[in-house]
Amino acid sequence: MKAADRTSREFLLLGAIALLLLVAGASGWLARIEQAGLDRLLYLNAQTRALPPDVVFIDIDQKSLEDMNDAAGRWPWPRAVHAELVDALARQQPKAIVFDVLFNEADQVQPELDAIFADTVAAHPQVYLPTMLLADGDGAPLAQFPPALHIVRTPAAGGDARAPLLVPLVVAPEHWRGGTINFLPDDDGVGRSYALHHEVAGWKIPSMPRRLADDLGWTTPTGDAFVLNWYERVSARHSYSDVFHDLTGSTPALNNAFAGKVVIIGAAAPGLGDLRPTPMSSTYPGALVLGTAIANLRSGDWLTDTRWGLALYPLLLAPLLLAFRRKLGPLRIAAGLLVLSVTLVVLEFALLAKLRLLVHMIAPVAAAWLMFLALALVSWWQERQQREQAVAIFGRFLDPRVVAELVEGGAVADAQATQAREISILFSDIRGFTTLSERSTPEQVVTLLNDYFSRQVQVIFRTHGTLDKFIGDAIMAFWGAPANDPRHAVHAVEAALEMVDVLLAFRRELGEAGEHFDVGIGVHTGPAVVGFIGSRDRLDYTAIGDSVNLSSRIEGATKGVARVLVSEDTRLACGDAFDFIDHGVVHVKGREQGVRLYEPLRKTAGSPAA
Repeated sequence: MKAADRTSREFLLLGAIALLLLVAGASGWLARIEQAGLDRLLYLNAQTRALPPDVVFIDIDQKSLEDMNDAAGRWPWPRAVHAELVDALARQQPKAIVFDVLFNEADQVQPELDAIFADTVAAHPQVYLPTMLLADGDGAPLAQFPPALHIVRTPAAGGDARAPLLVPLVVAPEHWRGGTINFLPDDDGVGRSYALHHEVAGWKIPSMPRRLADDLGWTTPTGDAFVLNWYERVSARHSYSDVFHDLTGSTPALNNAFAGKVVIIGAAAPGLGDLRPTPMSSTYPGALVLGTAIANLRSGDWLTDTRWGLALYPLLLAPLLLAFRRKLGPLRIAAGLLVLSVTLVVLEFALLAKLRLLVHMIAPVAAAWLMFLALALVSWWQERQQREQAVAIFGRFLDPRVVAELVEGGAVADAQATQAREISILFSDIRGFTTLSERSTPEQVVTLLNDYFSRQVQVIFRTHGTLDKFIGDAIMAFWGAPANDPRHAVHAVEAALEMVDVLLAFRRELGEAGEHFDVGIGVHTGPAVVGFIGSRDRLDYTAIGDSVNLSSRIEGATKGVARVLVSEDTRLACGDAFDFIDHGVVHVKGREQGVRLYEPLRKTAGSPAA
């Protein structure tokens, strides 16, 4: 294949892989892989973390719904029940009592019970009530919301901006202390972050965790939201009914259990519908999500989201492409990529656990594996094409077993390359063919030659030789290329002797017609250039050089001397594999100096062992 063609194909391949990665990114496939891997790391990291002891939960769980039937009836309970609990909690002086329950609708049946709750909230400034920003609707003008909500007007704020904000209407506006409790899902529906504030037309509406941080003097991250650093161990959780009955009784066992703490009151019963998908669980209580955000700000251990992982794309993909280009082998590349992938994931987890950093290495690793699969598929397809091409090309002049060895050994590319090598060349020419052809029809001559050549080619293949070409009634073959053969001289002489045996058997089959049918074979060992030589439309694997010419001249010197003659170079290369008869120095055409020629013979019983 020409270099220009190969370069063109490589550019097409790069373009196809780039398109594949773009499609994977645009379709969200890489993002989903990143999110799934990140969720697993967040979950594993959470196993080593416990919620701060000064953040406690009072759960409106299934037990509470059942136990509170006598005192409060069915859910939703009268707001006076919450007022009674708040009064009891306030006596222990907690830092904050945070409700994760909306109070946006007034009780039309018993408004006096709402009034009790409103008075209680007014009496205890550590009580925080939630708001919620709806996805649609006009809402009220932001400029008209009370200062208690701490909504910030930036220089870019529009004076007539409105927001569909659910507020605790059951209490007076001056006591709307609190912030939003909106669940902040990613595009896959899983919540991994919490808002610091929601910006609407230049107005910033604080979230509940941000409001607490501002009031209690906690440090907050920059930006609109932060990534939650989850906790597996949440030991300070109490059932609402247990706390209610305990604190409103005469001798509370939970005396001072909530002193100086942030108390979060929220729904945990499945039937109340406040279960959210998070990395921790697909049904995680919303109050725990809020509590995690509050605890992160209280402890300053939220996660910092970086995009350093983007730098991994070229650092992973470029070496991967280079490895395939250098044909290191898919298995070897896969092993290296696996080690690197594990290392990067472990590093990602270490950065998450120790430095609280999200680096996002999983998507680049997934992209690398996607690219590996694409390149491995292309490599397999190219190897298959190469195998088929090798069989088609080399199968014409090599034994199928030798072709198989070239393909299995991965030596096809080397075999196709033009190079100088030492080989042993054989020329075999038929004698007496003219007499035979005069006695036969053209069809009979062709049939006879095909039969004879087929037998001789089998000998060449059987001795690991390469059939170069037929030249009229002559055969040219060589040993030592394209497959490496350190005993090429021995195999060439073995072939020459066996070809004589085939000739004699063929003559016997011809009977009287083959009386003058004979052969002359010349063998020489020396350097030659081997490879595909020819025009653009027709290439043949052949050998050229002075060694080829000398082999042909040696074959011509066999007339009247011997059926097989070999050069001194061939005799020396054969060592003691054969016996040789020295026929002296012979002057051949095209050479000023004579060439010493030998007739090879198989070892006899008395000869030294080969």
